[in-house]
Amino acid sequence: MSNERSATESLGLFPLHTVLVPGASLGLRIFEPRYLDLVRDCSREGRGFGICLIIDGEESGAATSAAAYGTEAVIEDFGRGDDGLLTLRVRGTRRFHARRVRVRDNGLQVADVDWCGEDPIEPVRPEHALLATLLREVLDKVGGEHAKATADRFDDASWVGWRLVELLPVADEQRQALLQLDDPHERLQQVLSLLP
Repeated sequence: MSNERSATESLGLFPLHTVLVPGASLGLRIFEPRYLDLVRDCSREGRGFGICLIIDGEESGAATSAAAYGTEAVIEDFGRGDDGLLTLRVRGTRRFHARRVRVRDNGLQVADVDWCGEDPIEPVRPEHALLATLLREVLDKVGGEHAKATADRFDDASWVGWRLVELLPVADEQRQALLQLDDPHERLQQVLSLLP
């Protein structure tokens, strides 16, 4: 008997017009009461919330239709913007698949989620070595938090794939499709096919 049912957890959702991938950071401004409540609950319970791509609808107002796959966001830092709004810096951690979504009275979407498997640590295959080189060049140009990554990171197929999905200028729909892939080598192959 599979224990997959017991792996299902409840997770508050924050649908956005963006895709958060594992290891990436994202800045958010929070002003809607439902999301202020979500952030307060997550801070109190020491847990994250789910970010998933909006398929239909807007980021504020009525409930939206969101992608079934998303990424858990863990709060790393918070503050107040010049406009007085709460600002957050979150980091993408685990991927999830939302099985069932309910909408609370305050409009917050809460999903029963199954967590996707952890990324295996596997070396970049020879046919994808060009992508590791491309990533080094991109990071040398744009800098940022991943620019000082150790050499072994550039031989980790999952890490290289996620950084390219995060940094390359691809459409959100393409980024979403890459998020849903479990195999890091398949993800790299898809990234390769998107390059001009």
